[in-house]
Amino acid sequence: MPCDLTVSRARGEISSAAVPVPLRPTAELADRVLLPGDPGRALAVAQALLERPPRMFNHSRGLWGYTGVARDGEPLTVQSTGIGGPSAALVCEQLVALGAKRLVRIGTCRALAPGVAPGSLVAPARVLARDGASAALGAGELLEPDQGLHARLAAAGAAAATLVSTDVLEPREAAGCDVADLQTAAVLRVAERAGVAAAAVLGVSRGANGSEPLDAEQLEELGLRLGEAGYAALASAARSR
Repeated sequence: MPCDLTVSRARGEISSAAVPVPLRPTAELADRVLLPGDPGRALAVAQALLERPPRMFNHSRGLWGYTGVARDGEPLTVQSTGIGGPSAALVCEQLVALGAKRLVRIGTCRALAPGVAPGSLVAPARVLARDGASAALGAGELLEPDQGLHARLAAAGAAAATLVSTDVLEPREAAGCDVADLQTAAVLRVAERAGVAAAAVLGVSRGANGSEPLDAEQLEELGLRLGEAGYAALASAARSR
């Protein structure tokens, strides 16, 4: 059965008889969006970056999202994607259909290379697509972020890295990769297909060789740093237009 996806931008509604619709917007969508995976991180980042109180953009399926005015006086949406490539792809496809133009994933990753320290920020310059979602969307082996957003993430303090996106965080074939995650390839592939800008800044939550992961307090602080870096890149992009 063909997918029948109907979008009404005037009402901000999307309905589909063939695919699950993860978002049911209750506020306006900004054309620039930060994409944490964790709904709790979405709330924390929104509280830190948006004028209070931010408006809830979505709460359907537990995928919390918020829209408000950021420090530069322009609208910003923070929308969680859930975990894994399929969820991220569905959320990003719907956001793009509603008018999103610039997407920055702000999530965590696992270090594969010994020199990548827990708590550090990385901006993937090369993404090996080894996950099912991006493959189903026609991705080749290698994906790249929008170069302008990537450069701005580097300027915000994130180190360039090679990432592999897989369906598990124990990739069997990841030679030459610095870090691994579950969602970035799906986000970049959706953006590539739609012709919108996307990039990622990731926090290393666990080092290589079985080192201990960051604790809850460290992860919370890391999430806020990710939000700041992602916002800095989006704000700089807006000023350069």
